[in-house]
Amino acid sequence: MINRKGFTLIELLVVIGILAVLLAITLIAVNPAQNIEAAEDTQRRNDVTQILNAVGQYVVDNNGSTATMNGGTGLPATATEVGSGSGLINICADIVPTYIAGLPQDPDLNADIIDETECAAAHNTGYQISVLNGRVTVAALNANSGTISVTR
Repeated sequence: MINRKGFTLIELLVVIGILAVLLAITLIAVNPAQNIEAAEDTQRRNDVTQILNAVGQYVVDNNGSTATMNGGTGLPATATEVGSGSGLINICADIVPTYIAGLPQDPDLNADIIDETECAAAHNTGYQISVLNGRVTVAALNANSGTISVTR
């Protein structure tokens, strides 16, 4: 009678298979790139909502009109980026700090919020705004999961 100690090939293959499945589950659950993208999109969704809420409060205080925004030229019918400079819509002075503490910027810009002291300086939020048929839309085009937009 020979006493053999050790594992059979089948036992080793089963253990390796189980370890491979556990490793795959761990990599899927802890995918840092995907988690960062999801966090950025959550921030964008929050920023878009904050901007829209601030514009909505401004509109309520101005008899339902956006005509006095952007230095009296109003909001455009086509989506235009919020910021200061040529071709941008500058609503910073209209809503900061009365309706929002600071104008948020897209997470990809690696910048902080634009407060009232920075409204006069050149800035770019990475978000777009438009008004059509009295409905204001704010959108984040750089989202990882496609365009994030809110209309009210």
